[in-house]
Amino acid sequence: MTAPIMAAAAQVDTGDTAWMLVATALVLMMTPALGLFYAGLVRSKNTLNTFMMCAAAIAVATVTWAAVGYSFAFDGDGSIIGGFGNAFLNGVDFLPREGTTIPELVFMAFQATFCIITVALVSGAVVERMRFSAFLVFAALWSVLVYAVLAHWAFGGGWLQAGGTLDFAGGVPVEMGSGFSALAAALVVGARKDYGRQALLPHNAVYVLLGAGLLWFGWFGFNGGSGFSTGDASVLAFTNTLLCPACTLVVWFTLDLIRGRKVTAIGAATAIVVGCVAITPAGGFISPGWAMALGALAALPSYAIIVWRTRTRVDETLDVLAAHGMAGFFGILFIGFFAQFAWNGVSDGLFYGNAAQLGDQALAALAAPVYAFTATFVLLKLIGAVMPLRATEHQEAIGMDVVQHGEEAYASGEGAILISPEAGIEAALPVADPG
Repeated sequence: MTAPIMAAAAQVDTGDTAWMLVATALVLMMTPALGLFYAGLVRSKNTLNTFMMCAAAIAVATVTWAAVGYSFAFDGDGSIIGGFGNAFLNGVDFLPREGTTIPELVFMAFQATFCIITVALVSGAVVERMRFSAFLVFAALWSVLVYAVLAHWAFGGGWLQAGGTLDFAGGVPVEMGSGFSALAAALVVGARKDYGRQALLPHNAVYVLLGAGLLWFGWFGFNGGSGFSTGDASVLAFTNTLLCPACTLVVWFTLDLIRGRKVTAIGAATAIVVGCVAITPAGGFISPGWAMALGALAALPSYAIIVWRTRTRVDETLDVLAAHGMAGFFGILFIGFFAQFAWNGVSDGLFYGNAAQLGDQALAALAAPVYAFTATFVLLKLIGAVMPLRATEHQEAIGMDVVQHGEEAYASGEGAILISPEAGIEAALPVADPG
C-alpha cells in the first residue's frame, strides 16, 4: 500500500465502507433479478432477448457512467448538469467523497449501479419488438442525457436539491425517470403487432416471483446504502424497505380478491416492486409507521393505472409507468406530507408544520416526469431517423430470441434453427432432427 493510500484510509470509516461495498453488490444483483422478472412476463420466444436487454444495460451504462455520466451527475454545482471534471474518473480516488466517510471510488460504483438498473427498467416498455442494436444506442445516450441529468438535479447538487427537494434513494432519476421515459418509449416504438388482438400472457410466473423476491432483497442495499453509512438514516431506510412492500402486498391481495376473486402471482410480484419503489424516495425521511401507510396507499394508484392501461392502445408492455413512475411520484409527494426527521437535518413535512416542503416535493413530481418523457421521446425520434427502432412484423412473429440472438431460451425439440436471409429479411427455419 502506498503512502497516499494509507493517508486516505485514515480519513475513511472502514465500517461504513464495508457496508457500502456490500450495498453496491446488492444493487448490481438487482439488474439480473430484473432480467428474470421481465423474462417471465413475456412470451417464451422473447425470453432471452428480454434478459439480454438487462445484461446490455450493465455493460453499456457502466462504460458511459465511468466516461461522462458520473461527472455530469456529481461534478460541480451547476443547476442543470455537472461538468467534465470527473470524466473518465479523473480525480475519483481513495479520498472520502465530500459529505461521506467512504472513498469516492466506492461512491461512484454505488451510483453506477443505480444508472445501470434504471436503463434496464426502461427496456420493459419496448420488449418483444425493439431491435437489440437500437436499444444499445438508446441505452448509451439515455444514460448520459436523461439519467445523469436527473441524478444531478436530485442529489448531485442540482436545482431540485438546492431548492430543498428531498429524495433519499432515487425517486426522481430512477423511478419517475424510468417510468415516464417508458411511456415515451412505448409511444415512439409503437404497440406489438398482436396487441389488442390476442392475449399476450406471461410465460413463466415462477420467474416473475423469483425475480421480484431477488429485487426486494437487493433493494435493502439500494435504500439502506443510500445513507452512505451504518448510521440512523440507513437503519431507518433498511427497516422501511421491509415494512412498506409488505403492506403493499396485503392491499394488492385485497384488490385482487375484490376484482377477480383470485390472488394472482403476477399481481403479488408487481406489488412487491410497487412497495419497494414507493419507499425509495422516502426511506430515510419517514417513520416506520408512515412507511407502512405509504405501502398501503401506493398500491391504489399503481393498481388503477395497470387496469386502465390494458384497456388502451398504449402498449407499455411491462407497466413500468404504473410500477415505477406512479409509485415513485406517490413516494416523492408523500415526503412532503409526512417527513419528520428535522433532528437529522431533514425538513419536516406538512403534517408536522412545514407546508413549504410539500411545494418542493410537488415541483420535483412535475419537473422530473416532464423532462424524462420529453427527452426520451425526442431521443428515440432522432435514433429512429438514423436506424430502425423495431423489428419487422415477420421477425416479431418468429420471436426476438432467434432473430436478434440466434438462440432460444428453451429447446424446441424440432432441431436446430437456421437464420436465412430471404427477401431482405431474416427467416427462422426449423430443421428436422436427423436422430
